Amino acid sequence: MYGPSLATGFLDDMANGVVRKARRRPIPSGVQITDFDPLDAETTADPYPHYRELLARGPVQYNPRRGIYILSHYEHVRAGARASDVLSSADGISYNRMRSPSLLTVDPPRHTGMRKQAQPAFTRGALESWQAMVEQLAIDHTAALFSHRQVDVVTTLAEPLPTAVIAHILGIAGDDLAAFKAWSNETVRLANANMSLSGLKQGIAGMRAIGHFHHYFTNKLRQGQLLDEHTVLGRLVANAHSGKLSNDELFFFAFLLLLAGNETTTNMLGTLFLTLSNNPDQLRLLQDRPELVPSAIEEQLRYFAPIQGLYRTARVDYVVEKTTIPAGSRVLLLWGAANRDPRQFDNPDEFRVERNPTGHLSFGSGVHLCLGAQLARLEGHTVLRQIVKHVDSIEVVGEPGWRTNPTLRGLAKLNVRLTRRDAATDPAHLVDAHS
Repeated sequence: MYGPSLATGFLDDMANGVVRKARRRPIPSGVQITDFDPLDAETTADPYPHYRELLARGPVQYNPRRGIYILSHYEHVRAGARASDVLSSADGISYNRMRSPSLLTVDPPRHTGMRKQAQPAFTRGALESWQAMVEQLAIDHTAALFSHRQVDVVTTLAEPLPTAVIAHILGIAGDDLAAFKAWSNETVRLANANMSLSGLKQGIAGMRAIGHFHHYFTNKLRQGQLLDEHTVLGRLVANAHSGKLSNDELFFFAFLLLLAGNETTTNMLGTLFLTLSNNPDQLRLLQDRPELVPSAIEEQLRYFAPIQGLYRTARVDYVVEKTTIPAGSRVLLLWGAANRDPRQFDNPDEFRVERNPTGHLSFGSGVHLCLGAQLARLEGHTVLRQIVKHVDSIEVVGEPGWRTNPTLRGLAKLNVRLTRRDAATDPAHLVDAHS
C-alpha cells in the first residue's frame, strides 16, 4: 500500500539521522569541504553565487553538516546521472530519503519494466491529442494576465495552467481542481521534511495530502472513472505489457504526474516571465524571430532549472577523477550548477534565446530522463508563443517571492505589469498563436 511504502524512508531517516552522523567515516583524500547547504532557505532563494564557488573548486565537495557529497561540474553530474548501476535512486532522491515504488525511485532492471509500461502514456500520438487543449489553456490564461493592470503571474498562469493540463490528461473533473492543486502543493513539502519541528510538520502534512489523493483516486477507479481511452491511465491500461495493472500501480503513476509533472512546469513558467523581464532584448529578439521559441524554452530550462538537484546513494565506491566516494554515501547531483558550468556553456550566467542548449540537464540524463519532458516542452512553447505574440514588455512590480523548497526551485509570487503588443484592447482578441 502507498502509506507504508512512502513513509518507510521518511520515518527511517528521522529515527536514524543521529546514528548516521555518529558513524560518518573520515573524509577521503581529494574531497574538499564546503559550507554550501542545499537545505538553507537563503541559499535556495539564490543558489547561483554558491554554484559559481562550487564550480570554481574541485570535482567532489563534502558538506559535513548534512553528510552529503556534492557533484556540481557538468561532466560529473551527467556521468553520475547515467551511472544507475553504481549510484542508486532506490534509497530516495530527496535529502530525507522518501521512497516509493515509482519510476523516480527504482533502479534497473525493475525500472526498465516500469518505464516500458509507462511509455504509451507519452507517445507522439498522445501529445498530439492534447495539443489543442494545451493551446486553448495557454490562450485563456495569457488573456487573464491582461484582466488587471497588475497581476501575479504565479497564481494567474504558472500554477493553474499545469494543474489544468495534468487534471485533463488524468480525467479529473473541473470541480476537483482546487483540491487537486492543494494536494500537489502539500506533497511537494515532503522535500522539506527533516528532523526539525518544522520539517516534521511538513512531512506529516505531505503524507496527509498523499492519503487524500489516494482516497480520491481509488474511489474514482471503483466508479469506473479516470480510464477513458484519451486519458493517461486509460492509455496505460490499454497498452499494458505484463497483465492487468493494479490500482496501486496506477495510483503511483498518477502521483508521479501530480508531483513531478505539475510543480516543475509551474516553476518553468513562472521564472520564464522573470527572465524575459530581466532580458527585454531577448524578448524583442523572440518577437522578431518567433521561430526561436523552442530554443528559448531549452535556454530557460538551462538558466533556471525547475529541479535544482537530486540525490543518489553509492552502491559501491564511486570514483570521480582521482577521488573515491565511499560506498553507502549520499551524493547530490546538482543539475542547477551543472547547467551553469562555464566548461560546458559559454557565458552561462547570460540568457540567450539563440543558444539552444540541448545538452542541459534539467530533465536529468540516463535511464531516469524525465518521461514527461515533451509535455513540459509543449506547455512552455505554447505559453511563450502567446507571450511573444501579445506582450510587448514585462515589468516586475516589487520583489519576486521564491519558494524555499530545496529541490524544486520556483517562484511563490511574481507581480508584473504587462504592456500589450498588439492593437487589441480586449482579452478576447487573444487568439491561437499559430493563426
